[in-house]
Amino acid sequence: MTTDHSKRLDRIDRKILSVLQEEGRIPNVKLAQKVNLSPTPCLERVKRLEREGYIRGYVALLDPKLLDAALVSFIEVSLDRTTTRALDNFREEVMRMEEVQECHMVAGGFDYLIKVRTRDMEHYRRFLGEKLSAIKDVSTTHTYVAMEEVKATSAITVPKA
Repeated sequence: MTTDHSKRLDRIDRKILSVLQEEGRIPNVKLAQKVNLSPTPCLERVKRLEREGYIRGYVALLDPKLLDAALVSFIEVSLDRTTTRALDNFREEVMRMEEVQECHMVAGGFDYLIKVRTRDMEHYRRFLGEKLSAIKDVSTTHTYVAMEEVKATSAITVPKA
């Protein structure tokens, strides 16, 4: 199912988005060749896609092992109460935690699912005890430590026309 947003993208826009997800530093001339455009219209399209918010930014994907952040854990977090104040406080606290890569409010048997990266289990235990569990209104946590990363991608499937 496509949305109004994705309907506004033509075949070339979609190809540009797909190529940029794989090669964010590709020179415009090479990008233009890959999408069968001349460089100027290609650059204009990229700028439009940035302006319209389809492209939020560009990043370098770093190797977590080389940066002492190889241990991945997923944590289910339940709060004592889900008042607006408690939710806002939790969100603000988590935003300041450098170990947290992702935090999602979820529907179901707990309130938040968090992905954290730490150096090792000792670092994780300190994170859990001194940071996460110290947040007001956190009642319980359940941790799942990743044993193997089977697939990790930041790419989003670009819908077909």
